[in-house]
Amino acid sequence: MGAGWEWDETLFSGTAAFYRRGRLPYAPGLADLLAGVLHLDGRGRLLDLGCGPGTVALRLAGLFDEVVAVDPDPGMLAEAARGAAEPEVADKVRWVRARAEELPSGLGDFTVATLAQSFHWMDRERVATAVRGMLRPGGTLVHISDLKGESRSVDGLPYPAVPRAAIDGLVRGWLGPVRRAGRGLLPRGTPSGEDAVLAGAGFAGPYRHVVPGGQALVRTWDDVVAEVFSMSFSAPHLFGDRLAGFEADLRRLLRDASPSGRFSERQPGTEVCVWPRGTD
Repeated sequence: MGAGWEWDETLFSGTAAFYRRGRLPYAPGLADLLAGVLHLDGRGRLLDLGCGPGTVALRLAGLFDEVVAVDPDPGMLAEAARGAAEPEVADKVRWVRARAEELPSGLGDFTVATLAQSFHWMDRERVATAVRGMLRPGGTLVHISDLKGESRSVDGLPYPAVPRAAIDGLVRGWLGPVRRAGRGLLPRGTPSGEDAVLAGAGFAGPYRHVVPGGQALVRTWDDVVAEVFSMSFSAPHLFGDRLAGFEADLRRLLRDASPSGRFSERQPGTEVCVWPRGTD
């Protein structure tokens, strides 16, 4: 992460209850793509880092014998455990409260490791080196993210688009113009350049794949409120005793944008970057 910002335990404090409802899912077909590309057959072990409420770990659990999902936020892990409703899934997923920087932490070795829109919060060089050392020969690191730069117009759909620019302006009006993150600020946003970091740690690749999105979705006022409160830069704790006032303003904005209480959305595509462990 950039100079002047340090991770702290409040980064996603209070967001877990909103995350599953508020965040748009990864594109349908993610598990099928990984099963095909990585030749997964229900064996092996998955390490999911920065697992949040189990978004990826639960979705991929059927492709492995065992899943170890790691996150430093206790609220996220509690939400993840609640989401593991099926016994055959709950029995094979282990939830571990830890920072990725604490690896290997006696967790053993793995066939596949996943980082789903979490790597930018970590000491990336340190984590990449540790993860590579935990992968078995022939193992693979998979970086998963929403596909950037695609058009997701809602033209032809029945409801207006979520007014994200107006929401961003409202958040800045309440919290200030510089992005908040935990107890600190991120004036330049989160870092990019993960390809150079992973290549520098010895991984081969990347081999890029896209799981197409574009499916029409309907979102309610409550869904959008949950999305806002699931974000690190608008987490509930950042508003302190002004939280109720911000939420009232947010709901007024959403009501004005769509009096029906519904918005149209298109499912984002998912970018999958496959990084084989490489040879020593």
